[in-house]
Amino acid sequence: MRLERLNGDRIKIFLTFDDLKERGITKEDMWHDLPRVEKLFRDMMLEADDELGFEASGSIDVEVFSLPAQGMVVIVSRGRKDRDDDSDDDFEDDEDFIQMQVTLDESQDVLYQFEQFDDVIALSKALYDLGVRTGSLFLFENKYYIHFNEQHLTDAFDIETLVAILAEYGNTSTITIYRLGEYGKCLIKDIAISELYRYFIKAPHS
Repeated sequence: MRLERLNGDRIKIFLTFDDLKERGITKEDMWHDLPRVEKLFRDMMLEADDELGFEASGSIDVEVFSLPAQGMVVIVSRGRKDRDDDSDDDFEDDEDFIQMQVTLDESQDVLYQFEQFDDVIALSKALYDLGVRTGSLFLFENKYYIHFNEQHLTDAFDIETLVAILAEYGNTSTITIYRLGEYGKCLIKDIAISELYRYFIKAPHS
């Protein structure tokens, strides 16, 4: 489990499927209101308090993004009480009260982070040799990201094989594609593997 503070009222938690397995929770369980899932969220809030000083009480919004063969990104936002709203008066004296509004979204996107551009080049050769030509390349905070969406993966091979190869060269991204698209720079759109191979693998030997 990895935690990151986004701002004063929002944090991000990245859960691998191994993290869920250790707690006896499957990916499918996250879509049901089960006691152990609620316990997972409460455990995450305790850990967020310990690591980030993020206290969750009252109303909080929980957004869960499920990523294929990678894990889950959980965005937790603290609700802002309206001091003129008397509807929460019953809970003001109960410090342990937490009301969760959970939103679940399953994405087929695959997003991996790479520390060095050389790793991206090596990846492009490995994927090109296996018939992959698509993907988008991003640069954000001096790190590189390769993103595959559902359209990119339509003609690709098994997604678990793709993820296994990506994991050899990089790490699962803990930021969402939405943040990357807003704050990052897209270097190559949709045909990243093909273009990287053409410029950095094939060209030197031409």
